Amino acid sequence: MVARRALEAQISGIRKMFEAAPPRSINLGLGEPDFDPPAEVVEALCRAVHEGKNHYGPSAGIPALRERLADRYREREPATDRENVLVTASGTEGLMATALALYDPGDEVLVPNPGFVLYGPHARLAGAVPVPYSLPRERGFLPDLGELERLITPHTRAIVVNSPSNPTGAVFPKAIVDGIASLADHHNLTIVSDEVYEEIVYDGPAVSFWGRSDRAVIINSFSKMLATTGWRIGYIVAPRQLAVEINKIHYHIMACPPTPAQTAVLAGLESDEPTKKMVAEFRQRRALVVDALAAIPGLSTVPPAGAFYAFPRFDWRASSTEVAQALLRRGLITTPGDAFGSLGASHLRLSFAASRDDLRRGLALLAEVGRELSEPGARAPVRPTPPPPRGRAAGTVPSS
Repeated sequence: MVARRALEAQISGIRKMFEAAPPRSINLGLGEPDFDPPAEVVEALCRAVHEGKNHYGPSAGIPALRERLADRYREREPATDRENVLVTASGTEGLMATALALYDPGDEVLVPNPGFVLYGPHARLAGAVPVPYSLPRERGFLPDLGELERLITPHTRAIVVNSPSNPTGAVFPKAIVDGIASLADHHNLTIVSDEVYEEIVYDGPAVSFWGRSDRAVIINSFSKMLATTGWRIGYIVAPRQLAVEINKIHYHIMACPPTPAQTAVLAGLESDEPTKKMVAEFRQRRALVVDALAAIPGLSTVPPAGAFYAFPRFDWRASSTEVAQALLRRGLITTPGDAFGSLGASHLRLSFAASRDDLRRGLALLAEVGRELSEPGARAPVRPTPPPPRGRAAGTVPSS
């Protein structure tokens, strides 16, 4: 017999599009930087392996990395120390460990709509009930504090936030961050803040929830800032006692994070220049994408303030999945917006973590399909997406 939680778990719409992609497709569904890690980080990893740092380490992470991360967050909250920091095997594992440590069966958890595909499933796997709150396009994909207040019940345990946002690229201004922090304190809610894109911003720094509330748990990762998505290394910053409890769950999931990768990312924290160069290139690509989308009939876009996604809305007579499948048949991978929640309907997520050449070619295909769907009476044909080729490993497909 298979457990009900496994039967009820679903593969995300992101992963389904990757699985169905024909060979040599242009990939604008990519949820990871198309850069290599900085040379000094790669060299530190190789050195760690050759020097024998290949064994189990402390469950919470090696002390030097935890201390360095505490220094990083001490600017936001002077009382931060090593005991607030827990190194995890990716931001995803950090989210899962936090969910299992916080949520009891029957608890309600406020999750963003549209929002990243794992927040609701993690709540359900813990036996809790995800309750969506709206991030409407008309508000620039920002939450309404009044709606959040109305959704809170005696069963509400936590609110999940994500700024900069995947999939919308929205960045919460300070007033929104302070308002959510105040709301959480008033109702004794824990804030689970996914801040993995905090370094990838274009119009000013992102505001962290750390130091805004003593009930905030910060989920972060080196995947985006150091382009180490395949290394699976992230971290949590949390109130000390809660960090202890999360570490128990973290231990039972994986015992300890990988030692060589921890040594390598510690070296990567010595300079932010590689990240700045990567963000400068993303800024140029953002301009290319926003300008190209503005010229496609039937599309409108809120320029992203962070991350590396555009989330355009279309007015064509087709669903997000139908449009994404029509593009897939032309050799362009995108992600249907409804994979991120009901308010993602009639949207597509496009990643600009791709070369400028791929962006131009992919956007030309999108414009071609857009012109066809904008014709009177046009509708995307509904055809089943073909299964992936035999032998393709599902586990090789990124979840973001």
